[in-house]
Amino acid sequence: MTLSPPRRISVDAAMGDSPDPRLTASQRADIDALRAEQATTTRRPTVEAIEEILYEPLPVLDHGFVRVIDYMGDDGAIVQAARVSYGRGTKRTRDDASLINYLMRNWHTSPFEMCEIKLHVKLPIFVARQWIRHRTANVNEYSARYSILDREFYLPAAEHLAAQSTTNRQGRGEALTGPEAEHVLDLLREDAERSYEHYQEMLNETAEGEALDPDRQGLARELARMNLSLNFYTQWYWKTDLHNLMHFLRLRADAHAQYEIRAYADVLGDVLDRWVPLAAVAFRNYRLGGAQLSEQALEVVRRLVAGEEVERKGTGISPGEWRELMALLGRDT
Repeated sequence: MTLSPPRRISVDAAMGDSPDPRLTASQRADIDALRAEQATTTRRPTVEAIEEILYEPLPVLDHGFVRVIDYMGDDGAIVQAARVSYGRGTKRTRDDASLINYLMRNWHTSPFEMCEIKLHVKLPIFVARQWIRHRTANVNEYSARYSILDREFYLPAAEHLAAQSTTNRQGRGEALTGPEAEHVLDLLREDAERSYEHYQEMLNETAEGEALDPDRQGLARELARMNLSLNFYTQWYWKTDLHNLMHFLRLRADAHAQYEIRAYADVLGDVLDRWVPLAAVAFRNYRLGGAQLSEQALEVVRRLVAGEEVERKGTGISPGEWRELMALLGRDT
């Protein structure tokens, strides 16, 4: 399996001086005020690299972002939990890295659950519906029953418009180009703009809460929202522990994952690197870069290492698993 590890994002670009169109002026002012606050003295461990980006929106897609709101623990907390020790544990980073590698290699997951992170995520609704499948988190989503959704919807870049794959019902095939791609983008844009105009008309209300027609009563917000398409943006607070964050990344940073959710996994991968660098290295080594074999596949590897030529027939391995194993070993099928 070919895996695409999360890229490193440019924090300087994310925190530049130019106004961010993803934020309103009041949102930017709130973030600046939070970042300007002098933190009180704490005995809790802090991570300088995470403190650098705390509260800042890290851009994703055309209107989305990820913000780190709060976190608990660091690499030392994993080690401390594993040893059930007092204080910060060993001062030797090499020893800590070795223990974390051991935990990751042998699937001892509970020490990683001692670290938690809380994120503010702005994402298209169809991405949120994929994301929520990861049920091991605490989630609180922006409610369109009480508030009016912004006029923001996701439009893919041209290179991400592709036809349906002929071999994978969940995947994309060849990219659309030229007039065909332009037509699809026009349809997406027109449909989203029209649905939002109808949304506001049914509400009889602007985003600022003003009536469009003082003599007309608007439809309830909880009903008007059903008109909006899945490419509109929603927002939520998502709190999870480190073990489950890495499970999310293992699935969503995979090159076979849908591009749009993979873009969020890319940014979360950078957050992981900043937050727990020793655990992040172990995760990339044993989860993203490693592979898990069935008993039959492992027996095939043993036979190949012994110099035996092995055919699939008689191994008990399905054709699909055999192709995956041969690709993993870099051998022709």
